[in-house]
Amino acid sequence: MNGIIVIDKPAGWTSHDVIGKLRSLFRERRIGHGGTLDPMATGVLPVFVGRATRAVPFCENAEKEYTAFLRPGIITDTQDITGTVLETRSCSVTADDVLSVIPRFLGEQRQLPPMYSAVKIGGKKLYELARRGVEVERKARTVTISELELAGESCGDFILRVVCSKGTYIRTLCSDIGEALGCGACLSSLRRTRAGRFSLSDAVTVEQVAIAAESGDAGSLLMPVDSLFTDLPAVSISQEHMKKCLNGTEFPFETEVRGLCRVYDPSGRFLMLGELEDSVMKTVKSFFEVNNG
Repeated sequence: MNGIIVIDKPAGWTSHDVIGKLRSLFRERRIGHGGTLDPMATGVLPVFVGRATRAVPFCENAEKEYTAFLRPGIITDTQDITGTVLETRSCSVTADDVLSVIPRFLGEQRQLPPMYSAVKIGGKKLYELARRGVEVERKARTVTISELELAGESCGDFILRVVCSKGTYIRTLCSDIGEALGCGACLSSLRRTRAGRFSLSDAVTVEQVAIAAESGDAGSLLMPVDSLFTDLPAVSISQEHMKKCLNGTEFPFETEVRGLCRVYDPSGRFLMLGELEDSVMKTVKSFFEVNNG
């Protein structure tokens, strides 16, 4: 069983919890996800099944979009509402105040990973150290926030729409915006609405997968792995090129396409993500099943 399924992750589940459940439902050990979501977060979690797991890095590196609720005046140790409150400040932040600081956080940013994160330092995950009361020096990382908008207000929270690069901590973004406002802030709710080309419209719940699995139909929920690469041009290779393709060796190929492309066999079966340069086809990542027999 191979393919991609987009899960609408429920609150309270870790991304690993989702993977564990799907391994049981699909009866497949080779399952991975395309970008961790914190337990409190919900929304788009692309999951890769079988040989499709080879595509995980391409999704992990893709742009993500979120709806985030920023709560001003509350500072926590985790930078979100699930943490221990360190300080509460009285404040009267307005939408205009938020709009005035938003431009500072657009574009390339240097962001310090929070202590409560899975980043490893010296072989230890930061959250493991944080739970022991240990704080260590971290290096700021470069992230890109390509879009940041104030989308509304709700019960004293400000609703933000964020489009950002891999590795961006929305918790930290809210904390930093709070500092810019002068009152502090934390993340009170987070929903991922898009990961790469996958959006909430592609997503199903774990419960829907479980129902399909009961009737032996879970596989019908899987999208083909090439659905991840629909923005790339497609080429078909001839039977004479198949042997070299299946062996992972480069071969001459004349076409107007340049750069990355989807490569299919004469019957339309997706073979690999390839790269064309100077009329030579090279394998970037293969997705055909390997026959060891």
